[in-house]
Amino acid sequence: MNMTELKQEFIAYAQSIGVDKIGFTSASPFMELKNHLRRQQELGYQSGFEESDIEKRTEPKLLLENAASIIAIAIAYPSKMQNAPQGKKGARRGIFCRASWGIDYHTVLREKLALLEAFLQEKVPECKIRSMVDTGELSDRAVAERAGIGWSGKNCAVITPEYGSYVYLGEMITDLPFESDEPMEDQCGECRLCLDVCPTGALVQGGQLNSQKCVAYLTQTKGFLPDEYRAKIGNRIYGCDTCQTVCPKNKGKSNWIHEAFKPDPEVAKPLLEPLLAISNRDFKETYGHISGSWRGKKPIQRNAIIALAHFKEVSALPTLIEVFQKDERPVIRGTAAWAIGKIGGKEVEEVLREGLIREKDEEVQLEIQKGLAFISGQ
Repeated sequence: MNMTELKQEFIAYAQSIGVDKIGFTSASPFMELKNHLRRQQELGYQSGFEESDIEKRTEPKLLLENAASIIAIAIAYPSKMQNAPQGKKGARRGIFCRASWGIDYHTVLREKLALLEAFLQEKVPECKIRSMVDTGELSDRAVAERAGIGWSGKNCAVITPEYGSYVYLGEMITDLPFESDEPMEDQCGECRLCLDVCPTGALVQGGQLNSQKCVAYLTQTKGFLPDEYRAKIGNRIYGCDTCQTVCPKNKGKSNWIHEAFKPDPEVAKPLLEPLLAISNRDFKETYGHISGSWRGKKPIQRNAIIALAHFKEVSALPTLIEVFQKDERPVIRGTAAWAIGKIGGKEVEEVLREGLIREKDEEVQLEIQKGLAFISGQ
């Protein structure tokens, strides 16, 4: 088997099925990443969404017997929305981050990886392969960086010269010994825009993220959002793109390439108020195909309530009052009470006071008191 020829055939096939970038690296351990992950763990900077076993995250041979190489793929996604609807008074809108526009990238990349697996197994029937996207054990970014897809930016994203950091990543471990590609030189230089504008200071330093403070992580949590972050998320209902939108390397990269990732403006920038009353069935029908739906409707509804408070949207008060009085979920009920107070007005004070007498949940009682404190301070 001529591995050089196979590599070229494989690259050509990958391009023919819509893979934008492809790179190859060895299956040797990711020692630098291992040290970094241990530091992150010690500092309590991990999100909890990632694989907890550091050995599995950094030792490809633990994931596939006789692993020899890893193939990294990248597929670009759009940074700009066409015909984006504008929110206005009485019709405020939230925003899903760009990585949640269009069809869930896990689905799209897994389909591509399945085709790539089939191609390799047709050429080398006895070869062993294991593919993963995002939720697998390996760090997609570490693999992509070592395989020459791009460099790891100060914002902790892989940045490519062609598409900026707006790329989805996936990889396949194989026992086929492909020749490795050269990693790319870091091109961030002295720039620190992403560090300076991070809304919560989650970017501790170049290449180090405290996930617990990252807005993208916070929007996906299911409990009460800590007070100090509520003003920071604005109208983001899922994810955050600030460290990407300010990056000079993303300037002019619209990446309007793949039909699957082109956003439906009404889904990517939805009206906030209707989200508060959406049924599970309607949520699944409208948002089930996007990656931002993976945690269900509760975090998105909580974030929508916070966004309405951010806008001080008086017209939303009747809906918020109904949610406060009738919703069975303490987090939603309590966040609504906080938002009612934040939007304010003496006419809602009685609603909160009556709710305080009725409410049995201690955390919700605390949120009502916060709402009342806003009103008394107005």
